[in-house]
Amino acid sequence: MKYFLTGSLLFCASAFAAGLPTVSNTVSGNYVEARTADVYTGPCFANSEVGLIGDLAVLGWKIDKGSWDGVSLNGLSIVGVVRAKSTLGDYYVTSNPAKAVMIVDSKATPEQALALRSFAKHQGGELLSDVVRVDYAPVDLAFENNDLHTMAATLTAGTLAKIQTRALAEGDQLCHNELTWYEPLTALNHAMPAYTLANDFKGQGLGATWSSPSKRSAFVGTFSATE
Repeated sequence: MKYFLTGSLLFCASAFAAGLPTVSNTVSGNYVEARTADVYTGPCFANSEVGLIGDLAVLGWKIDKGSWDGVSLNGLSIVGVVRAKSTLGDYYVTSNPAKAVMIVDSKATPEQALALRSFAKHQGGELLSDVVRVDYAPVDLAFENNDLHTMAATLTAGTLAKIQTRALAEGDQLCHNELTWYEPLTALNHAMPAYTLANDFKGQGLGATWSSPSKRSAFVGTFSATE
């Protein structure tokens, strides 16, 4: 009899568990970043900037669909703003430790805001490991064209941060031996360097504000992430 009860309980537990919905931790969408140093450039320009600038960046994720920590994030965005100790992406000198500010989409519920922050820290890794301030603002992140080669992005996070990009053109080459000198700051499915029309941060928390337009310093890309 004891064996029969134990087997029955195991069967019921398995059946109950099989009927529970699985917690989804997968999201996908588009991404943009802009730095204060060129990412698409020739060696002479890159060498003139490394160690001097390029320690500041704005990163933005627009989640088209998916859930994180079991919370739906469809249509929401989050922004990370970074101040590192040296040029981001330098192969020879680490840019960490970095300080970061997060700007959470004010459309998010409290549960969604926590999930967005968890997702951004997962994607940003060490760059977003030391968040010194969290702000909430209307975040609008729009992408024109589905082809990354011609994609343009516009990010506004209230009055705190802004990125605007366009596709690179032949006239943007100065040395005519330009290449992608630095990789994107986060894991992406696909990415293309882009021309930065605006790269602004006017918020608090990092001890610095900036405006760094008219550079070949941006990336646009697509991502899919699973925790």
